[in-house]
Amino acid sequence: VYLLFNKPRGLVTTTSDEKGRATVFHCLERKGFPFLTTVGRLDQASEGLLLFTNDTAWAARIAAPETHLDKTYHVQVDCVADETLSRRMRDGVKCGDNFLAAKRVRVLRHGTRNSWLEVVLDQGKNRHIRRLLAALGINVLRLVRVAIGPLQLGSLAKGEFRPLAGQEVELLSLQFC
Repeated sequence: VYLLFNKPRGLVTTTSDEKGRATVFHCLERKGFPFLTTVGRLDQASEGLLLFTNDTAWAARIAAPETHLDKTYHVQVDCVADETLSRRMRDGVKCGDNFLAAKRVRVLRHGTRNSWLEVVLDQGKNRHIRRLLAALGINVLRLVRVAIGPLQLGSLAKGEFRPLAGQEVELLSLQFC
């Protein structure tokens, strides 16, 4: 079983939560799926594309940092972004024991007080984008994962699943062979 899920903001990506918060697995239970595992995570405040499978070897290969599989995010920030911010994000910053940088960044659109960025990572540390931007003095207003490798979130409604087509599973598998 291979599923693509549009995770709404507010759900945690664990099978159970000691604080009693709603999890992505509550959505699965209502649909009657067998036991599945997530492929990677999205934090509670983030939304967007999350994969589920019962193929744990496939999940481990996709989530492994050494695959350098691109993950694309649309990020709303509390400033008017420009090329300087994009460059600073690509150049990266030291944050504790980690060096955090984006592979690619581009401004999608901006208003008078905030902007939407497209940020591509080829490795994802815990809260990577949020910590990178915080180190640069920027607050994240929204963070939506829109793609993993060639898989696109598309128009799938929040809280909905769709099965991956065999071609999609193969295409994603080719990314790390």
